[in-house]
Amino acid sequence: MNGDTAKPHIVFLVTEDWYFVSHRLSIAKAALAAGFRVTVVTRVSDCERVIREAGVDVCHLPGQRGGLNPFQQLAYCLKVHRLYRRLRPDIVHHVAMKPVIYGSIAARLAGVRNVVNALGGLGFVFTSSAPKARLLRPFVHGLLRIAMAGARTLLILQNRDDRQMLVEGRVIDEQRVRMIRGVGVDVGRYPEPTLRTDQCLVILPARLLRDKGVVEFAMAARQLKADGVVARFALVGAPDEQNPASLTSQEVDGWVREGFIEAWGWRDDMQQVVAQADLVCLPSYREGLPKALLEACAAGKAIVTTDTPGCREVVEHGENGLLVPVRDVDALAAALRTLIADPALRHCYGLNGRRLAQTQFSEHAALAASLAVYRELVPSR
Repeated sequence: MNGDTAKPHIVFLVTEDWYFVSHRLSIAKAALAAGFRVTVVTRVSDCERVIREAGVDVCHLPGQRGGLNPFQQLAYCLKVHRLYRRLRPDIVHHVAMKPVIYGSIAARLAGVRNVVNALGGLGFVFTSSAPKARLLRPFVHGLLRIAMAGARTLLILQNRDDRQMLVEGRVIDEQRVRMIRGVGVDVGRYPEPTLRTDQCLVILPARLLRDKGVVEFAMAARQLKADGVVARFALVGAPDEQNPASLTSQEVDGWVREGFIEAWGWRDDMQQVVAQADLVCLPSYREGLPKALLEACAAGKAIVTTDTPGCREVVEHGENGLLVPVRDVDALAAALRTLIADPALRHCYGLNGRRLAQTQFSEHAALAASLAVYRELVPSR
């Protein structure tokens, strides 16, 4: 382990190393620059080198995000508890539902007082209408209340709808909620948008989950292709076998064989992918504050998304994109048709979105807000 042990120590608990790199590494770098020592506890796959090169220590924690086996969940909690006792963090920062619940319990058992819980969204249990999700919802709600019970526990949320749900549900007092609008985006990394009139490329950049609206996107693409609309429709992402809402590779392959969808798989060059797109679509059922839409704004791309928590935080209907009802294939197809047919309108929406990213969703502001939360708990830094 590297670093000065006299520095205040922040430990992130994140289920997957790739997610940490994508959504939290910039915050970790900012904490390092501000004088903290940083460790991430995560399941290591392919990103350990990138994390360590940034100056962050890594502790491998095997485990699966999915699954409901209570013995496996207890084992996960105990492993985290042992790591916290060994690492002796000044602050723990839990990201997403499973780390928030079990990490908070482990922190309390290990005597860690300062807890930051971050929910990018409320996940499968709260977004899905599947019987399993409805059955689990009261149980998870109760566990969240336990997780948020610590006097020095702060909760970071990304949109007002989630705050209202959790405060009115008595999960946490409003005074301990901190609103940070996503991880932010650096507009300077993206080229200025230009008016393009070539064949329109529409992308859906997300894990291939049903609650991301992937099926609705595919059905809208099929409908538009059948109506003679000339455009390309690409899924940029991969199935997530550990998520119960995941599509299968066979389903996606079937769409590709039919010829109305392209499947680009998981990509680590999203700046380039978004830059070559003409239109970004995310018909999700519910989000925290989707990074994919922030990147679309920064790149100056028009957006079609759903009028749902998280998504409507980023898109103002008729200004930088179009909002459609959740699970409505016809409305989604109509919105896509409108923007595919009108390059000038797409360009106008894209310019408006880029200004929005500069003024409301800057990476600098998001990082400063995160550091303010840490300093609230450890005032000396």
